[in-house]
Amino acid sequence: MRIASSQFQATMNRGLQDNQSWVSKLTEQLASGDRIMLPSDDPIGAVRISRLTREEAIVDQYRQNIAATRIRLTSNEEYLSSMTRDITSLNDLLVQASDGSNSPADLKATVTSLTSLRDSLLYTANQKDQEGRYIFSGTETNTQPIQVTSAPGAPVTYGYMGNLGQQKTVIGNGITQTVNVDVDGLQNLLTKLSTTIEALSDPALVVGSATVRAALTDNMDTATATLDLVAGKIAQLGGAQNVMRTLDGNHANVSLSNKTAILELGQLDYAGALTELAGYNLSLEASYKAYSKVSNLSLFNVL
Repeated sequence: MRIASSQFQATMNRGLQDNQSWVSKLTEQLASGDRIMLPSDDPIGAVRISRLTREEAIVDQYRQNIAATRIRLTSNEEYLSSMTRDITSLNDLLVQASDGSNSPADLKATVTSLTSLRDSLLYTANQKDQEGRYIFSGTETNTQPIQVTSAPGAPVTYGYMGNLGQQKTVIGNGITQTVNVDVDGLQNLLTKLSTTIEALSDPALVVGSATVRAALTDNMDTATATLDLVAGKIAQLGGAQNVMRTLDGNHANVSLSNKTAILELGQLDYAGALTELAGYNLSLEASYKAYSKVSNLSLFNVL
């Protein structure tokens, strides 16, 4: 059978190009370590890797949200713990002031400590985060939570000006976590404390009077109730921390599983790829030699 020179050259060029394409592809795979360079290399595997990659991105975002939330809850817990220490100290001072053996001078000396504790509680309740937003205002983060509500010259009273709205973040599939805490209720303690301070600061103070006893007793009851309120919020934060710690561990396990699956689906078999590359290189070499020899043949070689 006779083969035209143009037909022979086209066939050889097509074969050489195919071999060269495979050599290039295998070289690229060996350089990257990836088995799938294009979706057409393995459509099913490419789809699986795409799904796993998307899931891994979602899990990673959950873990980032958990990390940020835990930092914020820890900060809130520290502030609330500071409040409990102040309220405990306040309660101790009120119990001490209720002792009937105190002199008017003793009671008036207590005013300085009570005032410091009131100011400390007010300062902590009106804390801002690094972005200048109030921490304990619910969702009204631009509103100072505890403010004086009384008119000038009238007995000092405080009010909670925030709301009870909850700021939530997603930490899992269908799972959210509240990241803020309100201090509604603290205003009652601050108001009672201001009343006690005014009573103990009265120049006509009479130790054991009904006014003083009522102010101290009422203040102690409010301090106990507020301490329970704040301690309950701290307990909730602690429980949330434990839940998120467990959930983060679960996310970490899922992430490890995803990464392992992605690696197994997309990792190149180096031994097999090197064997194939050697075969294609050998084929190329043989094809070039054959092409060179055949190209130099003519009818005169057989005459």
